[in-house]
Amino acid sequence: MQNSRTISAPTGKLGVLLPGMGAVATTFAAGVIASRKGLAHPTGSLTQTANIRLGKRTEHRSPKIRDFVPLASLDQLVFGGWDIYSDNMYQAALKAGVLERSMVESIREELENITPMKAVFDKRYAKNLEGENVKTHSEKWALIEELLTDIENFKNTNGCDRLVMVWCGSTEIYHEAQEVHSSLAKFEEGLRTNDPDIAPSMMYAYAALKSGVPFAMGAPNLCLDIPALEELALLTNTPIAGKDFKTGQTLMKTIVAPGLRARALGVRGWFSTNILGNRDGLVLDAPENFKTKEVSKGNVLDGILNGEQNPELWGDIHHKVRIEYYPPLGDNKEGWDNIDIFGWMGYQMQIKINFLCRDSILAAPIVLDLALFLDLAKRAELAGIQEWLSFYWKAPQTLPELEPIHDLFKQLEKLENTLRYLMGEELITNLGMDYYQSVEEDIRY
Repeated sequence: MQNSRTISAPTGKLGVLLPGMGAVATTFAAGVIASRKGLAHPTGSLTQTANIRLGKRTEHRSPKIRDFVPLASLDQLVFGGWDIYSDNMYQAALKAGVLERSMVESIREELENITPMKAVFDKRYAKNLEGENVKTHSEKWALIEELLTDIENFKNTNGCDRLVMVWCGSTEIYHEAQEVHSSLAKFEEGLRTNDPDIAPSMMYAYAALKSGVPFAMGAPNLCLDIPALEELALLTNTPIAGKDFKTGQTLMKTIVAPGLRARALGVRGWFSTNILGNRDGLVLDAPENFKTKEVSKGNVLDGILNGEQNPELWGDIHHKVRIEYYPPLGDNKEGWDNIDIFGWMGYQMQIKINFLCRDSILAAPIVLDLALFLDLAKRAELAGIQEWLSFYWKAPQTLPELEPIHDLFKQLEKLENTLRYLMGEELITNLGMDYYQSVEEDIRY
């Protein structure tokens, strides 16, 4: 397979801008810095540790993704961003309590040099947060101009050749699309008239896309998934991807549910409870913010266990999700799942999962991969929605007429085939019959 697409080389520095410099962002930056100093290993990052098969199994070609695709290296990354608190990344990492103190101290100088710019903040969208490091303008268009200046100044000051932006901020209140979101013209008019339905995350996304900077939405906020910003992404030839990092309990669902479907086992109920104590837990303690997360997490099972296609197995699943704020856990998170299934002749069984995970430890490699893959997409001139990055999301963004794919293994196949396509390699279907008989004519016709 030959591909005529030209991908420009990842030369120079890549700036990674992070709206929200709390637990996830500091763990991500600290992990990259520690990895390039030989103090840690970037486990969990596909771009750094995973292999990709090329060609037939008999060829035995499985290079690391980083050796196959022209990605920016860890040494080329520069970090910056915004936060409603003024702590530098060293101070923020200590307060987050994700990493051992000795590790944070070993990279203290690098972390102290990363300080947040003043953030765009609207308390209506995160009422449980209070912050002092915020921009003072009340007019949204003036705030946009400040964000555009921040982006340009960061790029120039740090000598960056390219930028990407990954939202690592809090979950905003549940928000449905309104008329102001229906087109770019209406959205820009809404910015000029201070429309209350334009959320802070949308303003960061607008500023990024206006600057030609790829943007990824790490929270379940209504943001990129509105016609106005999808239009702007295409207009500026900029990649976008979202939404809501797939880390703990939902990651487990996208692993377990495809297995139940594959074996044609029925599911009567799936009860999920999370307890966590970090800033995300504090924000989600507000019902308006929890609803945003509930919708994002709740759609996953519907996309894997399709009750309309097979009502006798999955037509009446009772799916319930709970998130409880429990400060003693800090950034650690515990997820309990009770799954009521049934098999041959309707006999009932149960699966119990108790996942004691670390939220930011699971999210940090996602941030890295998205930054590097979105930069690749920009250099390959892939504009707009990047569905091939669904692997990383609870609620993957697609075209309105397409249902998202939630099966983790199908998502990985899509991601890997996209990389093969970009590099001119044959796509892999795993048919395998060609090892045993000639199927070339059947496939051709």
